[in-house]
Amino acid sequence: MTLYLLLKTLHIIGATVLLGTGAGIAFFMLMAHRTGDSRLIAHTAGVVVIADALFTATAVVLQPITGGGLALLAGYPLFGGWVALSLALYVVVGLFWLPVVWMQVRMRDIARDAAQRAVSLPPSYFRLWRLWFAFGFPAFASVLVIVWLMISKPSL
Repeated sequence: MTLYLLLKTLHIIGATVLLGTGAGIAFFMLMAHRTGDSRLIAHTAGVVVIADALFTATAVVLQPITGGGLALLAGYPLFGGWVALSLALYVVVGLFWLPVVWMQVRMRDIARDAAQRAVSLPPSYFRLWRLWFAFGFPAFASVLVIVWLMISKPSL
């Protein structure tokens, strides 16, 4: 296997992980939230925090490395055209994802506390939930556009 094919394989796997964990995390958090059960929310958010640390963070680190290597090997300028737009959108994703990670940890902790004290979820949980939900749309949309850019490689 050539270096190019190895990098391409790793890059595609990384993109799949980012897309899959993003969609999966959103789905499971939404389903847990809809129950209103602080124990279930705490458990789900705990798993989500672990999944983000193991899968999403790993892919986040590897994507620019493998993508940069692919661009160099294929002769695409790193800071021009569709590659530059992909990088800019990657920054957008990061600007939304980093606060989301913090929000997930806080929502987990708030739900754990409510479950342990056998009380309703406090307003602070619902504020974080609304922010978390809102932050997901631009981040996920940006990932979809990045995938489209990688596939179509438009001349910009």
